Formats: sequence, C-alpha cells, structure tokens
Amino acid sequence: MKISIIAAVAKNGAIGNKGQLLYHLPDDLKFFKKKTEGHTVIMGRKTFESLPSGPLKNRCNIVISTTVREIPGADVCKNLAHALVHSGALNDELDDEVFIIGGASVYKKAMEMGIVDCLYITEINDTPAEADAFFPEILDNYDVVYATCHDKDEKHSVPFSFVTYERIISE
Repeated sequence: MKISIIAAVAKNGAIGNKGQLLYHLPDDLKFFKKKTEGHTVIMGRKTFESLPSGPLKNRCNIVISTTVREIPGADVCKNLAHALVHSGALNDELDDEVFIIGGASVYKKAMEMGIVDCLYITEINDTPAEADAFFPEILDNYDVVYATCHDKDEKHSVPFSFVTYERIISE
C-alpha cells in the first residue's frame, strides 16, 4: 500500500487562507483529479467542508473529525491512524494508493508519523499576500523523482511545477 500526499504549495509553504485554496490553477485541478480518481482520499473536516460539491466523485472519501460522526457520502474516522486502518492502507486490503489531501494539521501528522511514501506537490512560484495554513517542511529523506514546469498563461496567473518526491528507504 502506497500512502501519498497531494498538495499545492506556495514558495513560503502556504496552502490556504480562510478555508480556501490560494490560487485557481485549472491544470493543477486536472492533475489532482487524474491522480486521485478511483482511490481513497483522506482529509480533515475543514477540508471536506471547503469542497464546493461535497464528497469527491469516483473516490472513497474519508473525513477525520472528532466532532462530527456522520457525513453523507463519506466515512468518518476519529484520527489519521484510524482513517488509514479503515482505508486498508496498513493491511493492503482495499486500495493500491491512498491520498492524504489536507488540511495542514493532517499533512503535518502524516509527515510526523513517517508513513508517507510519495508527495505530489504542485510548487507554486509565488507568495500569497495572505495565508493561514501551511504545509510542513519536506524532510531530507525524500528525493525528487519527477518535475515539470508550467509557465504563467491566460488560464494560470502564476507559474508552477508538478514535483513528485519519493521517500528514501534506508537499507
């Protein structure tokens, strides 16, 4: 089972402000959909509440919450460890790749647990004027295995890169 994180991150580590994404990048949204469709996505309650149309279609949605017990169209778990067990991530039962899709505290917890195999990071070459949510530092135990740049254009107000990091396995 592969546990992955997917996020769009500005130069200063910012990922959101007041429960919203910082940038509208259509190609990043397409990348997110292509990567996560057909898989399990794990997110915090606030990230779920920020979704414009409720549960993400063609994905098993798991929401982490200590205050909400039921969400139509999603499974609710009390913490990240429970969500991973529920998804089959720790015993290879259900899915070949599980995606952690936010928010900041869920990303931080996953990185602290040392369980993340892969990071799909859209690195945004800009610093937003305001942000209140930040991605944790990517540690030295990850290597860049893929990167491609996307220039600013008529649909994208800032340049960005799709960067894939994989965890270095010590032998």
